[in-house]
Amino acid sequence: MGEVNVEITLKNSADLAMVRIGEMPEQNVRSVTVNAVVDTGAMTLVIGEDLRKELGLAVIETRTATLAGGSKVNCNLAEPVDIIWKNRTALIRPWVLPGEKNVLLGVIPLEEMDVMVDPVNNRLVGIHGDEAIAVIR
Repeated sequence: MGEVNVEITLKNSADLAMVRIGEMPEQNVRSVTVNAVVDTGAMTLVIGEDLRKELGLAVIETRTATLAGGSKVNCNLAEPVDIIWKNRTALIRPWVLPGEKNVLLGVIPLEEMDVMVDPVNNRLVGIHGDEAIAVIR
C-alpha cells in the first residue's frame, strides 16, 4: 500500500460553538484546509505547533507519546477541532507533536467518519458507502 493523502478542513470547535449560540459570525471561525497523510499506525489526529496556533487552540494537557520508532516524546493535547472530509466530520482533540510539519490522520477520526483506506487504489472510501453510518454496540 502506498501513501494516502487527503485534503481535510480543520475548524476550531469552540469557535463553531460560539456561532451556534449566536456569539460569533461564521466567517470568524478559525479554519484551515490542509493535505493530511492518512496514517493507520497513528491513533488520532497529529498536528504541529504552528497549526495549533493558527487554529487558536489552547493546550489542555501534556502527555508522553510513543513514536513509530519506539522513542518517547512529550506532546501537548489541544482543544478539539472539527475534521471535515467531504460530507463527513469528526470531533477530535489533536496531539501536537513538536516540530511536526505534516498533518497525520489516524484511526480514531477515520472510525468516527466511517471511512477506511482502499489499499488497491490508495484512497479513502466510506465503509458503508457514500453516507456515514455510526455503528453503536
